Amino acid sequence: MIHKRPVQRERLFLGLILMMLIFVLILASCSDENTDQLPKPRAYPRVDFPEKEYRQIDREMCYFGFELPVYAEIKDYSGEIAGAINKQCWFDITIPAFHGKIHCSYYPINKTNTLDSLIFDSFTMVGQHTIKAQYIKETRIELPNKVYGVLFNLSGPAASPTQFFLTDSINHFFRGSLYFENKPQVDSMEVVYHFVNQDIEHLLNSFHWK
Repeated sequence: MIHKRPVQRERLFLGLILMMLIFVLILASCSDENTDQLPKPRAYPRVDFPEKEYRQIDREMCYFGFELPVYAEIKDYSGEIAGAINKQCWFDITIPAFHGKIHCSYYPINKTNTLDSLIFDSFTMVGQHTIKAQYIKETRIELPNKVYGVLFNLSGPAASPTQFFLTDSINHFFRGSLYFENKPQVDSMEVVYHFVNQDIEHLLNSFHWK
C-alpha cells in the first residue's frame, strides 16, 4: 500500500524551498538595483594652491599702496565709469589660477562724493547679495596711518563673497569686491574662498595712503 501523504509533504517541502530561492534571488536583484540608485558622493576637482609670496604694489598717480601675492595680476578697468575721476585707480586684481578677480575702485572724498554717501553705497552693494547670502559678517578695520573701513564676508552662494572699503575719512575712499567667473558652489569653493580671503586680509593689513 502506497502512502500518498509523504509524497505530498515532500512536494510541499520542495515547493517551499523553490519559493524561498526565488525570494532570495528577488531580494538580491533588488539589492543590486538599489545599490546602483544610491546617490554617489559628489567629487570636486583637486585644488593645487600656490605658495604665498607677496610683492609691493604702488600704482602711479594713485594715493595708496598695498601688497599682493605674486600669482595675482593687475588689469586696468575697461568698463565705463560714470562721473568718476582718477580712472587709473580703478582696476581689477585677477587671480587666474582660480578664475577670480577683486574689482577695485577709488573715489576722492569731496562735495559730490561725500564720505557718508560712499559708505552708504558700499553697504547698499553688500545688501544686494543678501538674497542668496546666508550670513554676513562685518569686521571693523582700524589700522595705523589713518586706514579705516569694514570687511564683509558673506556665507552662502553669493555672487561676491567678500567685499570691503577703506578710507582715511577725509580725502580718500577705496573699495573692493571679490568675484569668481564660475557659478558659486559653496561646498566646492569653500577652500578657495578661504585661501583668497587670506590674501585679501594681507592686502588690507599692508594698505597705506601716500
